[in-house]
Amino acid sequence: MSSIPKSSPAPGSDDGAFAARAALVERLARVVPRPEIEIALPQLERIAALKAAHGAVIVAHNYQIPLITAGIADFVGDSLTMARYAARSPAPVIVVCGVHFMAESVKLLCPQKTVLLPDFGAGCSLAASVSPEDIRGLRQRHPDSPVVAYVNTSAAVKAEADICCTSANAVAVARSLGRPHLIMVPDRHLADYVARMTGLEVTTSGGQCEVHVKYAGTDIEAYRRQTGAVVLAHPECPRDVQERADFVGSTGAMDDYIETRRPRRVLLLTECSMADNVMLRHPRIEFLKPCNLCGFMKAINLDNVERVLTRPGATIEIDPAIAARARRPIERMLAL
Repeated sequence: MSSIPKSSPAPGSDDGAFAARAALVERLARVVPRPEIEIALPQLERIAALKAAHGAVIVAHNYQIPLITAGIADFVGDSLTMARYAARSPAPVIVVCGVHFMAESVKLLCPQKTVLLPDFGAGCSLAASVSPEDIRGLRQRHPDSPVVAYVNTSAAVKAEADICCTSANAVAVARSLGRPHLIMVPDRHLADYVARMTGLEVTTSGGQCEVHVKYAGTDIEAYRRQTGAVVLAHPECPRDVQERADFVGSTGAMDDYIETRRPRRVLLLTECSMADNVMLRHPRIEFLKPCNLCGFMKAINLDNVERVLTRPGATIEIDPAIAARARRPIERMLAL
């Protein structure tokens, strides 16, 4: 999915600038209060001008706020599609509105480009839950089992893996290995989901996402009784949530489900801002939000995006030896 805002005025055209601003306001007004939009507009336009000056594009994750996804981003998607878009783009500078491992993934697929992360404190509880040493220990205990690293991991962890996966293709990746037992790191709930869907034995390092584990199956029953909503859950949610949901899938799969089925009312059990961003594309569907926010994602904001474009310096660098090894499991996944 992509979002290509037209927030910068057409060169030399006051009419073009007015039309661009009006279109941007109309798009954002679906999910952002108009006073907030009016306050943000000058900054959105400064960022658009800075992008043009640096030949930069902005890729944003689905969990970013609408002022970023609909206001300044050239592409919006999950971590892997962000990286693949960046690799296809001719732009020499990529600004990543996401967390650190996502910026590393962009750098792995765009080694010659300048990759900027607006806030280096934007980490990830799930990525931080596993280390290269953890994987080496798991390999010692299960020497015949391939290691699958979720993309929500650091480059150093990916470098220890045999293949990567996303939440969308984890089941297909597991089946492709043709082995009865595999190691999948770090998310315990995604690993459990893969084991149930494939019948394989899956060992995991036991990590979990601090946002998705806040949901509980009992919450679903209460919401469904009160609202009649269709419930969509991310596979990083605990099993009791997955078993009670109407659909379990990645953020992209959730969006595809909504696009195809067009339910009247939807409950999205994932990071809160996902609902705002899907609402921009489906304004006639009612989205309910038991709102769990990712503080790491919200570390990215318009101020530090503008700052990193004004004084580029927060560049992502990966040790070349680690990068070469980390690229292989990603390429193996993409070759499937």
